[in-house]
Amino acid sequence: MSVNVMPDWMSNFDDEEMVFIKKFLLASGSLKEVAALYGVTYPTVRLRLDRLIQKIQISESTSNEPYIALIKRLAVNEKLDFDTAKILISEYKKSRKESQ
Repeated sequence: MSVNVMPDWMSNFDDEEMVFIKKFLLASGSLKEVAALYGVTYPTVRLRLDRLIQKIQISESTSNEPYIALIKRLAVNEKLDFDTAKILISEYKKSRKESQ
């Protein structure tokens, strides 16, 4: 991979998330050290890391379904609750099957 090309999964991160990833890497993956850097608890940092992992998984699993990826991103970013996201995705999939 060329240095000039950013992978699709990385393009979903905002600047703050990229800074978090950089700090995480510089701390050799120590969540305890990252928690100390941010002045928060370990569970808070773990939750933040879990959300980043979810974003990557969403990007990888829905690369050919931009609408589904959008709905999942909104849910991960707490812009949409998970139950509503599930309903929207389910209805979208039904409508796609019906149109085929």
